[in-house]
Amino acid sequence: MAVSCGCGTAGSPSSAGGPRSAAPPAAAPCPVPGSSPRPAASPAPSATATASPAPSSCGPRPAPSSGVVYHYNEEGVHRAGTGWEQCISIPLVQPDMFGLLQQWDELLEKFSVGEAWLPHRYEEHDHNCYTYALAFINSILTAQGKQQMSKSEFTEKFVIPQTKKASKYITVHRELTANDFYIVPLPDEEKQC
Repeated sequence: MAVSCGCGTAGSPSSAGGPRSAAPPAAAPCPVPGSSPRPAASPAPSATATASPAPSSCGPRPAPSSGVVYHYNEEGVHRAGTGWEQCISIPLVQPDMFGLLQQWDELLEKFSVGEAWLPHRYEEHDHNCYTYALAFINSILTAQGKQQMSKSEFTEKFVIPQTKKASKYITVHRELTANDFYIVPLPDEEKQC
């Protein structure tokens, strides 16, 4: 589940465009097609906005999630099964936190029906998708007896590092494609999974 400038449940707790240690659930800032970028809003089994490291492509997967991304805008909370494929997922939940992973979707749904996320409460600069994602993450932290995170702390610890990695990846990808290169896995790498 993930929170993405909205919150999502795309596999395991993480956060798109957001941070992912004894860190809070995942959260991820992802642009909604045709709109400005938004932070992930759910620290769920991979966040868009989740709270743990992203699951490896090899080995056991975290608890199942519905794969839905929750996001908040001037029309209220939305749930989307598609359209967030270009988001950055930021893991916020530790893989060994099985109980939290199992409850992720339910916790996110309960949080999302709260009065704070009604459409008329939306405010572009102060009560938006990023606020939604961070509030969900902080609700999980509070339930765990941990200290909440400020917007700047969350941004510095989770969003900026993942954004830098994505930027580097995009730069390398553009250079490779512009110069007619392509990448194929080595035979040994294929056998590792």
